[in-house]
Amino acid sequence: MMDVSGVGFPSKVPWKKMSAETTRARATRKSLLHVPYGDGEGEKVDIYFPDESSEALPFFLFFHGGYWQSGSKDESAFMVDPLTAQGVAVVIVAYDIAPKGTLDHMVDQVTRSVAFVQKQYPSNKGIYLCGHSAGAHLAAMMLLADWTKHGVTPNLRGFFLVSGVFDLEPIVYTSQNVALQLTLEDAQRNSPQLKVAQAQPVDPTCRVLVVVGQFDSPEFHRQSWEFYQVLPAQTLCQGEWKASFEELHDVDHFEIVENLIQKDNVLTQIILKTIFQ
Repeated sequence: MMDVSGVGFPSKVPWKKMSAETTRARATRKSLLHVPYGDGEGEKVDIYFPDESSEALPFFLFFHGGYWQSGSKDESAFMVDPLTAQGVAVVIVAYDIAPKGTLDHMVDQVTRSVAFVQKQYPSNKGIYLCGHSAGAHLAAMMLLADWTKHGVTPNLRGFFLVSGVFDLEPIVYTSQNVALQLTLEDAQRNSPQLKVAQAQPVDPTCRVLVVVGQFDSPEFHRQSWEFYQVLPAQTLCQGEWKASFEELHDVDHFEIVENLIQKDNVLTQIILKTIFQ
């Protein structure tokens, strides 16, 4: 049974205020807000650019967490300033959370958001996907995407999977499934843990970082470690991805991502080093 105690998003989290302030501050600068990537009402992205004018930039896409049923892009722009200051364009992606959106629909939306960025900015210097918690799951599903359906192969160069959930079967038996309404088949179909061995990297140089906080719950530790290494037939290590694993000290499930507001934060520096290596 999955231990999800204390792991939903509380109504008040520090980055909501930080993100709102970031959005207001940058709205009059180099940003494009509420840009549609599809026809759905909730299918929007916010794009924040560095001060330089070139579109030949690395693009960092962020998918928020919240157990697929809370959170939004409007409270997720907290990492914008540290990254844009170093020449990275940041894209915050909205998707339809449950109960409005099914998990299959969310995965499809995220896939289309990545394709949209590639089509809009074909001269990019790499697309890097980052997700936290449920968002890490959605980002990991992009390892399995069939891009031929979208008429474009995105220039994926890196994944940052932060405190994620990669095997969804345990969710089926928890209260988190009240809104999601996952069947066992749904969970298996949308579990990258069970599918990644069948996938091949679009680019063999694409890096995948699986990261978890020291004070994350045991279930998040288990999920992250097993996705990276433990199950030999079903892990990144067997899929020829350039994978690595990090446990960040002295942070819990929320601090690990809210600390991205800091330019000297360990994870911020890992992200920048990966992008500019």
